[in-house]
Amino acid sequence: MKMCVITAMLFLVISGQCGILAGKVNKHKPWIETSYHGVITENMDTVMLDPPLVALDKDAPVPYAGEICAFKIHGQEAPFEAEVLNRTSGVGVLRARGPIDCEQQKEYTFIIQAYDCGASPTGANWKKSHKAVVHIQVDDVNEFSPVFREPLYRATVTEGKIYDSILQVEAWDQDCSPQYSQICNYEIVTQDTPFAIDRNGNIRNTERLSYDKQQHYKIMVTAYDCGQKRAMESVPVHIDVKPVCKPGWQGWNKRMDYEPGTGSKQLFPKMHLETCDGPLSSVRAMVELQTSHIGKGCDRETYSEKSLQKLCGAASGSTDLLPAPSVSTNWTASLLTDSGRDSDLIFRFDGRQAANIPEWVVPQNLTDQFTIATWMKHGPSPGLRAEKETLLCNSDKTEMNRHHYSLYVHNCRLVFLLRRDFIQLDSFRPAEFHWRLEQICDKEWHYYVINVEFPSVTLFVDGVTYEPYLVTDDWPIHPSEIDVQLTVGACWQGGEVTTPRFTQYFRGSLSGLTIRPGKIATQKVISCLQACKEGLDISSLESLGKGIKFHFNPAQSVLVMEADDLESINTAMTKVSYINSRQFPTPGLRKLHITTTVQCFGEDTCISIPDIKAMVMVLPPSEPRITIAGVERLVWPAAQLRAPFGVALFKDIHIISTVTKTDATLSSARRPGVLELMHNLDYCDVLVIGEELDPEWESLEIHHSSLLGKHLDATNSTSGISIYGVDSMVHYEQAIRQVRYHNWKPGGLSERRFRLSCSELNGRYTSNEFNLEIGIVHSSEAVEHVNHMAVQSQYMRPVHHPLVVHTVNSDHISGTPPAATVVIVMCIAALVVIVVLGIYRIHTTHQDGSKEDEEGRKDPEMDWDDSNLNITVNPMESINGTQTAEEVMEEEPDEEEDEDEEDDELADLSSAESEDSDEDEEDDELADLSSAESEDSDEEEETYIQKGKVKGKLKWDPSTLPY
Repeated sequence: MKMCVITAMLFLVISGQCGILAGKVNKHKPWIETSYHGVITENMDTVMLDPPLVALDKDAPVPYAGEICAFKIHGQEAPFEAEVLNRTSGVGVLRARGPIDCEQQKEYTFIIQAYDCGASPTGANWKKSHKAVVHIQVDDVNEFSPVFREPLYRATVTEGKIYDSILQVEAWDQDCSPQYSQICNYEIVTQDTPFAIDRNGNIRNTERLSYDKQQHYKIMVTAYDCGQKRAMESVPVHIDVKPVCKPGWQGWNKRMDYEPGTGSKQLFPKMHLETCDGPLSSVRAMVELQTSHIGKGCDRETYSEKSLQKLCGAASGSTDLLPAPSVSTNWTASLLTDSGRDSDLIFRFDGRQAANIPEWVVPQNLTDQFTIATWMKHGPSPGLRAEKETLLCNSDKTEMNRHHYSLYVHNCRLVFLLRRDFIQLDSFRPAEFHWRLEQICDKEWHYYVINVEFPSVTLFVDGVTYEPYLVTDDWPIHPSEIDVQLTVGACWQGGEVTTPRFTQYFRGSLSGLTIRPGKIATQKVISCLQACKEGLDISSLESLGKGIKFHFNPAQSVLVMEADDLESINTAMTKVSYINSRQFPTPGLRKLHITTTVQCFGEDTCISIPDIKAMVMVLPPSEPRITIAGVERLVWPAAQLRAPFGVALFKDIHIISTVTKTDATLSSARRPGVLELMHNLDYCDVLVIGEELDPEWESLEIHHSSLLGKHLDATNSTSGISIYGVDSMVHYEQAIRQVRYHNWKPGGLSERRFRLSCSELNGRYTSNEFNLEIGIVHSSEAVEHVNHMAVQSQYMRPVHHPLVVHTVNSDHISGTPPAATVVIVMCIAALVVIVVLGIYRIHTTHQDGSKEDEEGRKDPEMDWDDSNLNITVNPMESINGTQTAEEVMEEEPDEEEDEDEEDDELADLSSAESEDSDEDEEDDELADLSSAESEDSDEEEETYIQKGKVKGKLKWDPSTLPY
């Protein structure tokens, strides 16, 4: 025990002595530089330090105390470690613990210290140096290629201009160092291009570009970094060449096609205004539709003047002084007409033509209220002091040269002269009314209406009112017995000259010259008569917005629009449209003229916009084919023509209009390529073929009630009847079916022929000529009482009239006396005709069952006045070789009767005075055949007709049948 204590005490003593000795050996701390600068290349692990990493210790060469055992790094979690290469010399090395990426971090800073090995192998009592700062820079490696910032570059240049820089391309590099991250050069890869590029990526053109030569260029560009590493992919550059900027409208077509019936069509759907970036404060555009070469100034309805006035609701009683030449209106035959105006009747006066209006046409009393209206186209008169040019003149026919009233042009002034007749008050009164207007001599069509409410006279030009600027008074004309002459195109000078002649000739064009006594035209009627059916339009007004102002002229041929910005005016121009409301418009070109004014801030005009000249082509409409169909031959008894109401000529008439189409979508149930078209007509004429009607015994009439509720009127003469007015084909059908023919003495007349034709647009489209022949049956003739010879139109379903034929059983004829044989033989022909046609019509009636309801109505006009008709039947005759009279009568009761009864029956057939009949059924049957007055026979016929739906009923009066 004591021994252990002694040993422990000895160890403690020795340890204390060793500690004192060690403290004396490791007396100094290691020494290193205060700072280090190092460089490491990325992706490498060794750091090149300056100065080198060396630690010194003054305790050297004492073992352990003078040796360096370690370097330790502190701070920022630096990815480095230090290693001692030689403990004695203190040399160390700095290495990276892993790959160093310059792109992630370019520099590192941290603290390093050196540690000695202490005083013993155990490292006890080690000492550390002071802290040294280490700054390491990462050297970059050119591992990345340049990359362009955009996948594609675009630019637009104007032709003929040299640019310093058209556009700039830009590339970049991911390397961290300036040497490798900067782009030092660009290059155009595409060969033979008129472009160059500088070090900064600016592309310029090396020569003036031409839009006509080439409108588009595509070049490829690459880039190099300062390490001369080239981009992996070149970038495309597109350069468009545009023409020299010229302010004006762009995106419009010179010609626009217009198809009839399509309504309003946009003229400039893609139009826009180019101002070349010029500043503007307002834009004003005027669109003008020029139609002076179409008809009378524009596309108007070309109906006759009478039809137009009826359509517009004008008062009746007007006189057309320039009608179309015809037999009854031959005073215009010698005048020059302007053909090719789409059925628009225009008379052209060259200073040598004039027309005398027949006395029976001239209104005899104009009264204090009357209207003169005309279309006129007139230019400046030749000469300094031009003569008067007379449109209308009413002057003395002989002896004197007094003008009672006239309308003339003098030095571009319109003058109306009205000399009233002398009354008890002998004083000056207004006589000459003068108007000075630009329209009178502008060589354009205008509609002139003079409303006279004496002493006031008002002029309307194209619906606008003008009061006379000068009114001259004159003495009234004293009454005389001298006849007056009304002329058009000049004034008649019948007195004060050696030879009466025309004077003051008119030079210009006239159309629709009318005069209406007793009434004046209203503003509404005037506007209707001169209204244009074509014009400019704006589609979708609500889309224009508040930034646009616009207005039309009354004819809608001029449109003016104003806006404060380009967007508004561009939107408005795309909405400008053309519209033509006529069903059959006049085909041809319409010119368009657009003028534009641009105002800049503080200036009147700053940009000049060229005018635009375009055109609208109105395509020809599908021409309708008007077809009149119906029964072409009728047979009437003479007595019916003498009836109070005469006979209806066109009871079954039908009028249809068709157009040919190539549309593949047409229904197969209809005729291929043919469509039925609904439109108006403006007149239908019924003309007498052959000799004119004898007004003492014949007439064609239509009752006024047939025209009520329609826009129709009618006139008749010995040559026929004319129904006119703009109305539907249905109304014309209804009116024509009421045309009736009367003949109070048809004695020697066996037939009459008539011709029906209709027109649309004053003869522009005409129907076929439908010929109707009526046969007149007199008492001495035995003719079938039916209307046959019906020719069916290819567009109409056939209408058939079945005929009921009653025959007698042959047993009743076996005892016919010889005296009746001759009469019976003579009547065989009539019987054959009746029976054959009857069977044929019954057969066709069954085939046409769809018309039963329409044809089931009985037409009282088809009843015969048969008081003098004599028909004798031979029931033994065969029918068409297939059916005899006995076969026809097989349904009749076949009873026994004696010879005397047969004789009595034959007597009933042949004697008109016999009223007796036996009570046997066979006697009754024979009486039914021979007497149309028998009630049993009437009932039998009526029952049969109802089954066959026949229009007329056959009535035989046997009272006058001879043997």
